[in-house]
Amino acid sequence: MSVMEVTTLELALCRSLIYEALALGFCFPNREVAERLASPAGCVALAEAAFLLEAELGDQVRELARDAREVEELPRRFQLLFGHTSRGPVPPYETEYGTDALFLQPQEMADIAGFFRAFGLELERAQHQRVDHIACECEFLAFLCRKEAYALEQGDEDMLEQTCRAQRLFLKDHLGRFGPAVGRKLAREDEGFYGVLGRVCAAFLEGECRRLGLPVGPAHLELRSTEPDDVPMACGTESSLLQIEDQDEDP
Repeated sequence: MSVMEVTTLELALCRSLIYEALALGFCFPNREVAERLASPAGCVALAEAAFLLEAELGDQVRELARDAREVEELPRRFQLLFGHTSRGPVPPYETEYGTDALFLQPQEMADIAGFFRAFGLELERAQHQRVDHIACECEFLAFLCRKEAYALEQGDEDMLEQTCRAQRLFLKDHLGRFGPAVGRKLAREDEGFYGVLGRVCAAFLEGECRRLGLPVGPAHLELRSTEPDDVPMACGTESSLLQIEDQDEDP
């Protein structure tokens, strides 16, 4: 395997790690969040991966580290920022942003679910979460980046092409379109851990779009002018939102 191939593989794994961290950060803060994202020791490994992608991103990741008293405040800040329904101060759901067309929301959610199913994934039922939650979308991209790394390692050109194409399409139509605006809104609303998480989210997704030659999502998106629904916000206590479907055949 050449140096270029190794470097590409390592970068795919680094991108997977950042997506995974974002997915974890947008879930309700539990012990794993505290240890992997909000502790100085946890931030070191994550920052090293971020530095390989972009030096400034590595500096931002280091800022996630909190002291013990600030970590204890994370659950309260999470509830204040994201709320108990889909319409807290910073909605984490893709289809809460943009056009008010009634048919668009179910159409977009069906499209997201279609991406998941194409790779043999479904939502973890115990999480009671929507497919358009930013944590779910970040976790999906983390999965695709790991699959890209595996394809590179195995020399599987078909798998690599399929996986990279899915990353590009999903960023263009979904996460890269609304994620930067969510990150920037979060940064405006919070001066602590979640504000830093928002800046990391926006910077990383904008970098991903530029890397793939995609239009960068806007810095601001208006919310749909619909009534709040009763869908619960909490992601539960587990970090994983997606699971492999039980299938008789490979996806």
